[in-house]
Amino acid sequence: MSNFVVEKLFRAPHIATRKGTSEPLTVLFSLLSRADNSTREARRVADGHSLNVFGTLMADPAYDPASVGFESDANVSFEHWGEYWRKVHGVRFTHVEEPDDVSLERLLRYDQLHRFAPGPTSTDAPPYRAPADANGKLWPGVIGHIPPYHRPRWDGVAYLNFATRDDIAAVFANERVRTKILPEDQAMFRDIAPVLARQQVIIPSVTGNEAITLVKLHVRKGGETRHTFQQWWLDEHAQHVSARLRGEELVKRYVQLHNVGGTTADEPFYHPQAAQIDGVSLLGFASLAELEDFVTSPANASIVEHESLKMDLAASEYWTTIDLLIVNRIQHEIRSE
Repeated sequence: MSNFVVEKLFRAPHIATRKGTSEPLTVLFSLLSRADNSTREARRVADGHSLNVFGTLMADPAYDPASVGFESDANVSFEHWGEYWRKVHGVRFTHVEEPDDVSLERLLRYDQLHRFAPGPTSTDAPPYRAPADANGKLWPGVIGHIPPYHRPRWDGVAYLNFATRDDIAAVFANERVRTKILPEDQAMFRDIAPVLARQQVIIPSVTGNEAITLVKLHVRKGGETRHTFQQWWLDEHAQHVSARLRGEELVKRYVQLHNVGGTTADEPFYHPQAAQIDGVSLLGFASLAELEDFVTSPANASIVEHESLKMDLAASEYWTTIDLLIVNRIQHEIRSE
């Protein structure tokens, strides 16, 4: 019989935590797509990713769907992937094999953000509308009247917080991660787009454990440099958002992630799709209902209007995630200075 390691919980009240800092943390925000049988035209496949049942690379995952190594049954693929990512991969990533290995202590926080299809997205946001005829009458049958599904490019995010960039290297250069975790990534992820970012906490979390996180990927308008866009985003837009949310209890956390990763292929943390993203907003909510209330609120309408001053809204996108907290050594988050 196989031996299994019991999960150790790296969050309060199970471990000692530290007070947050006003100094912006360094974040590795890795956008993830699951291993599936989509065509290469539909979704990019990273070099070395998408393995078949024999552990070798698949030239085209759509050519032989039954040989997809992670899960060949398309009916359960998305469910199996989400379950495995949290219940197996998350435990493997945080399992320390040697007693003198302290590299994981440099990881301050690790959230798995699992994209939740029933939640608001930039292509289908509330208020939702039932398909009906010109007189407002519901169709007697749904066949032929089912709206198409617009799948976002990504299925989730590995959201990791560090004090410095050197801490990222210490965690991922560890032999256990290099030889056992990264090969697992090649089997379960079709693509990984790492966004190296400087984190600005605008509205700190009180609990440090919001159930729902809205992920907004921002692309600047043409004519703007990344530097000038990020400066405006932090100095002006953050104030606009804070003013609209003053006295508003729906948004429990608001964070800006400023992309500082590579913009050319010869730079560290470069990815062709991640390089197009200038920043990421994370907004935390206690429930899906509160997120839907926020999306339809006058406050959000004002925020989106202000975003349009400097952001290319057509090139930007947002989607809902379930926030699964794996590691959190930070207690009482503090607004960034």
